Amino acid sequence: MPSDRSTTAERVAEALRHRITDGDLRPGAQLSEERLGADLGVSRNTLREAFRLLGHDGLLVHHLHRGVFVATLEPADLVDLYRLRRLVECDAVRGANDPDAAVLALVAAEVDAADAAVAADDWTAVGTANMHFHQRLVQLAGSPRTDALMRRLLAELRLVFHVVASPRELHERYVRQNRALLEQLQRGDAAGAADELGRYLDDSQHQLLAAYRARSSPRPIGRLDAEAVAR
Repeated sequence: MPSDRSTTAERVAEALRHRITDGDLRPGAQLSEERLGADLGVSRNTLREAFRLLGHDGLLVHHLHRGVFVATLEPADLVDLYRLRRLVECDAVRGANDPDAAVLALVAAEVDAADAAVAADDWTAVGTANMHFHQRLVQLAGSPRTDALMRRLLAELRLVFHVVASPRELHERYVRQNRALLEQLQRGDAAGAADELGRYLDDSQHQLLAAYRARSSPRPIGRLDAEAVAR
């Protein structure tokens, strides 16, 4: 790989994007230039260029005199992301009438990885396998540009997913649905799989919006809270 700073910064940005997509960097987390520079083996200038690239993608925000933080997304961001998901994912699946066998095998591998994670009661790993499953679905389109778009979209999506505190609560319902989508594609029913995926994304969006509403609702004041306020 060429070692010029621009290319290295893009590589670092992609590594950080993966950490966000896999749930290792959470919304609101402050990024340490010193720690990340040592971890990734790059200079501060390169790291700052990577931060700038991820800022353009909406994944990082810079607060003057405070530093760089992982972005925190709002319900409007969620709705916009799901609008894009329907355009990208459903179109990729609908066009997979004769899917590439190697890519379909990758889709199947992510479904199997999720099942193995369920058996191990590792729901964080289930979530990661689910993210990779959707990336593989888009790969069925055979478009490098769409693949790159989906990688950026999934990183933002993972930031939205943190609104649900329990990975199991978020992902459990979709493990079986992912396998059902895979089986439809294996049978050659791309149109049916695309329709089912559209309903799946609708359900997911509604679940996440409900989590946002629950988070923003004021907590009922109990007796002890009321006594504390009175004092």
